[in-house]
Amino acid sequence: MREGSQSVSDSSVFGSSRSPEQAALPVIPTALVEVDVVSRWRDGVPTAVPVFDGASGPDLAAAAEPWGADVSLLEALGVTASVGEVRTVPLPDGRFGWVVGAGSGEPGHWRAIGASIARAARAKLGEGVASDDDPADLGDAADAEYVQVLLPADAGVELVSALTLGLSLGDYRFRVSAEPAAPRMRKALLVVPGGADADAFRVAVARAEELAAATSLTRDLANAPSNVKNPAWLAGAGTALAGPLQGVTATVRDEKWLADKGFGGVLAVGGGSVSPPRLLELAWRPDGVKSGPHLVLVGKGITFDTGGLSLKPADGMHLMRTDMAGGGAVLSALLSIARLRLPVRVTALVPSAENHVSGSSYRPGDVVRHYGGKTTEVGNTDAEGRMVLADALAYAVDRLEPDYLVDVATLTGAMKVALGLRTGGLFSTDERLGTALRDAGERVGESWWPMPLLEDHAADVRGELADVRQAPQGPGGITAALFLREFIGDVPWAHLDIAGPGRADKSYDEVVPGATGFAARTLVELAASLAA
Repeated sequence: MREGSQSVSDSSVFGSSRSPEQAALPVIPTALVEVDVVSRWRDGVPTAVPVFDGASGPDLAAAAEPWGADVSLLEALGVTASVGEVRTVPLPDGRFGWVVGAGSGEPGHWRAIGASIARAARAKLGEGVASDDDPADLGDAADAEYVQVLLPADAGVELVSALTLGLSLGDYRFRVSAEPAAPRMRKALLVVPGGADADAFRVAVARAEELAAATSLTRDLANAPSNVKNPAWLAGAGTALAGPLQGVTATVRDEKWLADKGFGGVLAVGGGSVSPPRLLELAWRPDGVKSGPHLVLVGKGITFDTGGLSLKPADGMHLMRTDMAGGGAVLSALLSIARLRLPVRVTALVPSAENHVSGSSYRPGDVVRHYGGKTTEVGNTDAEGRMVLADALAYAVDRLEPDYLVDVATLTGAMKVALGLRTGGLFSTDERLGTALRDAGERVGESWWPMPLLEDHAADVRGELADVRQAPQGPGGITAALFLREFIGDVPWAHLDIAGPGRADKSYDEVVPGATGFAARTLVELAASLAA
């Protein structure tokens, strides 16, 4: 911990003490499915067999062959090749397996396929009935804790990576309960075709598991309830998780340090809460890397957002515990970058505050002075994310000398209208950086769409009472990005608006309801591309 920082105990991170609320939290980070590569079929382990489209419909004969089953059985079960559609296949001696639709077998489909297998295993475990003698005895259904997946003959590392992500993340759950954790699939074996490079597959699996860990941790942090997750808790979680990692340093700055350094945006947003704001700074400095690009990631860390005096409607406000999903993404990405030992310098900043209503809340019409001196005229206290990001971006430019600067935030409802709920908005002042982010997202299964920094609206963010206006009229996602651009100098910069894909209300692909962990994998992959 560097000078000016505040130490935060890690005991609150894992729910081991402090309060009954914290003690009820699940263990963070959530345990993920272990995935391994094997070269032969294992008798007695439930097996998932893919069904592909054939010339005249689903190729049921190929799917039935591994078990020696009759095609008529699969026909009776209504088996199709629809991607991710699962049917349980009864086998002799009380055994079972699954057939899962794989469509044309495109690598991108295998996240959905893996997730469907994980959910099928959960459903099978749920069929178990505990005995009076052993409440943990789930009978035959316990076999679903271990599954094997038969890979197609043309499987490659891209397919294996996508399948691993689906198996790892498709049945993610975060639930605060007095009940014991439900049984889950613990291990998946990928049965490789003869002649395949099993070692290359194992490398792909290990890397995909780390990407899944980044996504899962982001989900954990965003899903944690806000009566536990205040700014000090979030900063403490980052510090505790970084502690075991060689080459990572963690610094937590408190409200006094923020005031001394002029972080007026963070202090204004956090001024209405009894839980004061924090700034978490994580730095990854790999051994032997003294030069090369320095990537700085900034994530919005609003641990709860009422909207402040510009109060949000009550309907949906409970979901605002996920308003720090951007901060969770940059935190988790840096930890995974460090565990992968990527040879590139990376710093993550998470400005964190609670946006509450009280006599000390900031107001529409206030003028706030940010780090570095630039002033903002407040128009809407519910546009708080850009206020805290402005401070952190200005600090990064002034103190950290970044070569690339990327911020991530659940920032504007306008992005949901423009792009829906599965695609993130990408604004950038640097074409190469924007392209690198889009390509990184495509490789790891996260979709980004380039958005314009329209100069026609640049004047909209110029202030009358102050240097800039926080919430002018106009296209909301674009004006928010233009506001942030005022604080980045001439550093190549990208702004990722994840208001849509940062949270889900239903399952799709490897995503489950709640926080999705979106953007974390893209950031890890971006760092890997810079290190190449």
